Amino acid sequence: MLCRRKENMNWNKQIQTAWQSHADATGIELVAVLGSVADEIRVGHVLRTHHVQIILHAAAYKHVGLVEANPLAGLENNVFGTQALARQAIKHGVERFILISSDKAVRPAGVMGASKRLAEILVQDLGTRNRDTTFAIVRFGNILGSSGSVVPLFQDQVRRGGPVLVTDRRATRYFMTVQEAAQLVMIAGANARGNDILVLDMGRAVPIYLLARKVIEHAGYSVRDSSNPRGDIAIRFIGLRKGEKLRETLSLSGQLMPTHHPRILRAEEAIPSEIEVAQMLQRLRQTITTMDEAAAIQAIAMCIDGFGRSGEEARRTS
Repeated sequence: MLCRRKENMNWNKQIQTAWQSHADATGIELVAVLGSVADEIRVGHVLRTHHVQIILHAAAYKHVGLVEANPLAGLENNVFGTQALARQAIKHGVERFILISSDKAVRPAGVMGASKRLAEILVQDLGTRNRDTTFAIVRFGNILGSSGSVVPLFQDQVRRGGPVLVTDRRATRYFMTVQEAAQLVMIAGANARGNDILVLDMGRAVPIYLLARKVIEHAGYSVRDSSNPRGDIAIRFIGLRKGEKLRETLSLSGQLMPTHHPRILRAEEAIPSEIEVAQMLQRLRQTITTMDEAAAIQAIAMCIDGFGRSGEEARRTS
C-alpha cells in the first residue's frame, strides 16, 4: 500500500476501506498496487511512478508452519523479495528503507525465522555499501490480535468449547499492541542513523499457558484441570511444532544499547563480508532454481548461527 499527499485528487469511491477515514483526516492518498515484491521490474515501476521516499518493508510470509512446509516459496518471497525491493530502492533514490523484522530471526529454529535473518543480513550488507539510501532494521515480537496471533486462535477455541491448545507449559512470547508497534516503528525508522538493528522494548515475555488461562477466564469460563476437574474448558499441551522454540530472544549477543527513545534499543551484531553475502545468496538462488528443498536447508544452516537447533533442544528438555 502506497501513501502520498493528496493534491486535489478524487478518491476512487469504489475502494472503501477502514483506511480511508484515517487517510481523509490527514490528507493522505492511499494507492492500492497489486503485485509481488519479488517482481523486480514491477517494483521498480511502482517506485518510479509514485516517487516513493520511504519504504516500510513488511511484505513477508510469516506463518511458521506454512513456510516450514513450503521453504522455497518462503525464501523466494522473504529473502529475494527483500533483495529486489532494496535494489530498486537504491536505484530510484528512496530516502529510507526500513525492514520490519522479527524476534524469530534470532537463532531461528525454522525456515521462516531464517528467511527473516537472511533478509536482515542482506539489508545490512546493502547499507554498508550505499550512502544515498538509509537502511535500517526494526525487530520485534508478536502483535496482539493480528492475523495468526494466538489470542484470536484461543478465542475461537473457547467459542467452540475447547480445548485450548498450547504447545508447551514453559513456552513464552513477546507481545505488544498494533498501536504501540506502529508508533515505535515510525519513530525508529525516522531516527535511524543507517545500518541499524533497532529492537523494540516489548517488556517481559508472556507465558503462553497463562495467556490461555486469561483468555478462558475473560470469556467467563473456568479452566478445567487437576485442581478444578469440574471446570468449563481444558488446556491441552500439544508439543512444539517444527520451526518453533520455547522462547524467543531479541538479539544475538543478548546486549542491547540505549537510543534516543526509552523503548527503542540498538543491537550490535556482526555483518558478514560482501563476498560471504554474495555466496550465500548464490547458493540459495540455486536451490530455488533446482527446487531442491534439502539443499536449501543445508545452505541456510551454513549461513545462520543456531539454525534448527533451538527447537530440537527444546523438545529434548520437554
